[in-house]
Amino acid sequence: QSLTRLATYMEDYELYQVEVSKGYGLTEWREDLKTMLMMAGLNGKDTTFLFTDSQILMDFFLEDINNLLNTGEVPNLFNNEDLDKISQEMRPLLIQTGQPVTKMGLYTH
Repeated sequence: QSLTRLATYMEDYELYQVEVSKGYGLTEWREDLKTMLMMAGLNGKDTTFLFTDSQILMDFFLEDINNLLNTGEVPNLFNNEDLDKISQEMRPLLIQTGQPVTKMGLYTH
């Protein structure tokens, strides 16, 4: 953890670490993932996600991280409202970079 924190600081990245507490479950996990992904993707902040083995409370934590690493997304993480918000906020950035304002344009950016 110390080296991860040091490297994050040296590269001027934002550190995002899940705070697991009693009663922490699927809803809180998914909200933390959304927050981290929005910070990194929508807000454009270089982000380090620090997740330790002591924070693995349930199998779906690892399944979601595996999906994120393998496919770049977590299935059913964002609802339609979230996706509309992302699409609207990314539109000017896509236009500015000359990419098509489509779902594929969102994924490639």
